[in-house]
Amino acid sequence: MARRLYALGRWAARHRGRVVSAWLLLLVVVAGLGTTLNGKLTTEFSVPGIESQQAQDLLKEKFPAAAGGTARVVFVARGDTKLNAPAEKQAVAASLKKAATVPGVVTVSDPARTGTYSKDKTIGYADVLFRQAASDVPDSAKDALSRAMAPARDAGLQVEFGGSAETAKTEVGGPAEIIGVVIAFFVLAIALSSLLAAGLPLITALIGVGIGVTAVMFVSRFVQMTNTATVLALMVGLAVGIDYALFIVSRHREQLVDPETEVHDSIGRAVATAGSAVTFAGVTVVVALAALSATGIPFLTIMGLAAAGTVLVAVFVALTLVPAVLAFGGERLRPKPGGGRFRRRRDTPKLPGAWGLAWARTVMRAPVLVLVVGVVGLLVIAVPALNLRLGLPSNETQPTDTTQHRSYELLSKGFGPGFNATLIVVVDGTGIAPGDRAPVVRQVRAKIAADPEVVAVAPPNASKDGDVTVLGVVPKAGPDAPATTDLVNRLRDDVGPPVSRAHGQVYVAGATAAAIDVSAKLSSALPLFIGIIVILALILLTIAFRSLLVPIKAVLGFLLSIAAGLGAVVWVFQYGHLDSTFQIAAAAPVTSFLPVLLIGVLFGLAMDYEVFLVSRMREHFQHHGDAKEAIAQGLARSGRVVSAAALIMAAVFGGFIFNGDPIIKSIGFALTFGVLIDAFVVRMTLVPAVMALLGRRAWGLPHALDRIVPNVDMEGASLPPHPSEDARGSR
Repeated sequence: MARRLYALGRWAARHRGRVVSAWLLLLVVVAGLGTTLNGKLTTEFSVPGIESQQAQDLLKEKFPAAAGGTARVVFVARGDTKLNAPAEKQAVAASLKKAATVPGVVTVSDPARTGTYSKDKTIGYADVLFRQAASDVPDSAKDALSRAMAPARDAGLQVEFGGSAETAKTEVGGPAEIIGVVIAFFVLAIALSSLLAAGLPLITALIGVGIGVTAVMFVSRFVQMTNTATVLALMVGLAVGIDYALFIVSRHREQLVDPETEVHDSIGRAVATAGSAVTFAGVTVVVALAALSATGIPFLTIMGLAAAGTVLVAVFVALTLVPAVLAFGGERLRPKPGGGRFRRRRDTPKLPGAWGLAWARTVMRAPVLVLVVGVVGLLVIAVPALNLRLGLPSNETQPTDTTQHRSYELLSKGFGPGFNATLIVVVDGTGIAPGDRAPVVRQVRAKIAADPEVVAVAPPNASKDGDVTVLGVVPKAGPDAPATTDLVNRLRDDVGPPVSRAHGQVYVAGATAAAIDVSAKLSSALPLFIGIIVILALILLTIAFRSLLVPIKAVLGFLLSIAAGLGAVVWVFQYGHLDSTFQIAAAAPVTSFLPVLLIGVLFGLAMDYEVFLVSRMREHFQHHGDAKEAIAQGLARSGRVVSAAALIMAAVFGGFIFNGDPIIKSIGFALTFGVLIDAFVVRMTLVPAVMALLGRRAWGLPHALDRIVPNVDMEGASLPPHPSEDARGSR
């Protein structure tokens, strides 16, 4: 592999103009397609086959009026006024009359007729039902609905919006994300000791992520995609794009320290060595993200493939565009004698990687103590993960300044916390004799009303042909409470058998039930996904390092990182610690797909650091045969770059922690914490400790495996001899 990449790197350097032009042209074309022919992103996380989705599909077919999106308009009287006062009633009625004229609206309820007032008559609500499904209601209709409330606002009423059709918009590219990129630039400048060299990885990464993300936007025209898919592609693509370019640029400048090294040859060797590690690490990330399809959950599959595609673009950028840009840099990228702007003064020289060398030897002095302290510390951080609860974010977790959060709080105040967790019980009476349908529905309603965790059951609402009946159920507890999950499961067990005996079918559905079903589906898929990831890691790392103990160590370290990352997420988001620091509106269950996503993304990134770190150790061991010195020299050569890469990842991911969307916020936090823990605790500390304990045994491979495992040559052993011509030779 090294020889082919060496040739590719030299070719890109020689044809630098064509390569750069081709990438820029591709960026323009793909960006044009993605911005003009993009599809509509959804905020729904549906899973085919779960009970709540089956009910939704049935309602679309048999009872379209009950399957449309709903906007719940909340009215609040100010001061000493009441909503049932004549002036307030008239203002609400005028607003709702205008709401009925909004395109797509089917029906509008009026609290004056339905009696949907709080006990003190200060809070009330009206439901505006749209013809389209919640995710298909256009923004123009929502804006028109907001404008229709002008009479109520003019009368001094507070108006807020909730419901399935009113979802908060996800926005990226705010100040926090921009600050993350700025921090990444300064880390690059310090790591590479050059402002020019620091700008190269940032520019190439932005080109790569621009192509990747806009391509994903174009694909959304043909495939239903959640809004978090593009954000994940942006997060991961930008982070790995910067890191992969950093590894190659850093290796190139390291080689250029030798004044006899010719620029194009150095570029080729950097692509052959660091590029081999980039290729291997990138493929690992791509396969790990693509493996999300093994969960059998479509929206998660799309998210994984979208991010994987962006990572694949980042790999090709690193192997072709980066060497072309390095060729344009030429001699200007050669480190100056005595260091650069960020190095020490010339009269106080410092060996390259001196701190990494010192750290490695410190760890190796007491490897057992380091290992015990590190493992115990990570396990302590992981303890909260034992209480992990999964769910989908409700409006309570939206930023406190959004209308969705305010409507949630007002409805909880006026009608109780369970009002925001309303369930929909759907009775399919297609197979029930027409004369028996009403008694069966009454039996179901009575059984539901008798449950101690149920506050109210709405009167049954039947379809025109009488085949399907819908009942609204208000629980005592809120949507995220364990009691509500127990209630959903209990209702399914209690009301299902009587309806089945009558040859009908009953479903417990609604947004709350859907969140419970999605979480259960993801929980069941987690063991299979972890198994796939572990087996994948063992195979790939065995091929990379021709070792059995190194892959086992890497997998165990990865599992520790995952456990610690989940523990931190539970402690912050589920327990509610540091909520003001991270601007968390309310403590709630962890986003249901976050553990699977964290495992997939962090696995790929952890293997990145493992490959870059251990490959330099193996390179030294192959040349000198000294296992302990290989650890020290490997960390000295790669520690600075791996540390910079982790800080860049953390800066990019960390910028998303302050995004308003609770899902993106939790993903950003999980990846930031996980990357820092894996890079600095597991890879930079525990790995050298374990390698010191293993010694030469770390590089052993059983004879049977040695014959079948291919030699990928990541260290460049097959490269031609180092040329002796002057560095100012042919270019």
